[in-house]
Amino acid sequence: MQRRQTLHIAAAALATSPLWPALAHADNWPSRPIKIVVPFGPGGEADVTARIVGKKLGEQLHQSVIIENRPGAGGVVAGELVARAAPDGYTLLLMSNGTAVSEGLFKHLPFDAQKDFAPISTLGFFDLAIVVPASSRFKTLADLLTFAKANPDKLNLGTINVGSTQNLAAQLFKTTAGIHAQIVPFNGNAAVFTALVSGQIDAAVVGLSSMMSQIAAGAVRALAVMGEKRSPDLPQVPTVRERGGALAGFNVASWNALAAPAKTPSAVLQRLDHEILVALQSPDVVQSLTRINVQPRPSTPAQLAELLGSEIRRWSAVIQSAGIPRQ
Repeated sequence: MQRRQTLHIAAAALATSPLWPALAHADNWPSRPIKIVVPFGPGGEADVTARIVGKKLGEQLHQSVIIENRPGAGGVVAGELVARAAPDGYTLLLMSNGTAVSEGLFKHLPFDAQKDFAPISTLGFFDLAIVVPASSRFKTLADLLTFAKANPDKLNLGTINVGSTQNLAAQLFKTTAGIHAQIVPFNGNAAVFTALVSGQIDAAVVGLSSMMSQIAAGAVRALAVMGEKRSPDLPQVPTVRERGGALAGFNVASWNALAAPAKTPSAVLQRLDHEILVALQSPDVVQSLTRINVQPRPSTPAQLAELLGSEIRRWSAVIQSAGIPRQ
């Protein structure tokens, strides 16, 4: 009798606790479709990654997962939409290293990437690469660096838009290698490829997946990948860091992750983290992601928070040292 009274008292205390709505909400979650807001247009690595993982999450959660593309303004449009959404687990943000770049690139943002979002998990990482046209005189990264050091400001490196990860990775490469090169921005990967094969630029820093078909066709050649390890898709291509010296610690890769609005119930975040882990370990998801040159890699919320913070610090420093004006 005493034990039953104790349980009733405990239940009554829980019902009046601030945690009760969150726990009750988590028990019923998800009861309607979930939306993932993607800060890029359809068809790129981020969009396809979100669709592959979203489809699997929908199957596991027995709810539809809708992808909403909100490109523009360096991911600010998508970020603001999610930051202002109800913290109920039904609106998620496809976060990326672009989120970190925006923190250093914009004077005023309508959100704080580290305070207004609850990190859930990383989804995947994909390589950046230094590529040259097939006819290039540069057969190795050493060739390119030797030329650049002997001919200051004569080497032209193409990238997509100013402030993109590729553009900032080129800036970081130039600074770390101690070379003076011209970085030439273009509006999209197609324009970069055209400039490469026409001889308008000497080399380019690109997302590897965006150039894989051209590499396979023999139109361009990869000199190095920028990540920590060689790409499983091009195991014969060395990493930049293998060059040693000042470049021995060089490590740049693009990544995608999922985050929710701040104050989303912890039980919902934990459920999402678990479901993402299960999804990223499923053979069909692994196969689908590796097919687009994305390496599936889940994380804990704490690991994602640490990654975001370190990326914000790194890219803010690159933006400042490159003299890129804040927008």
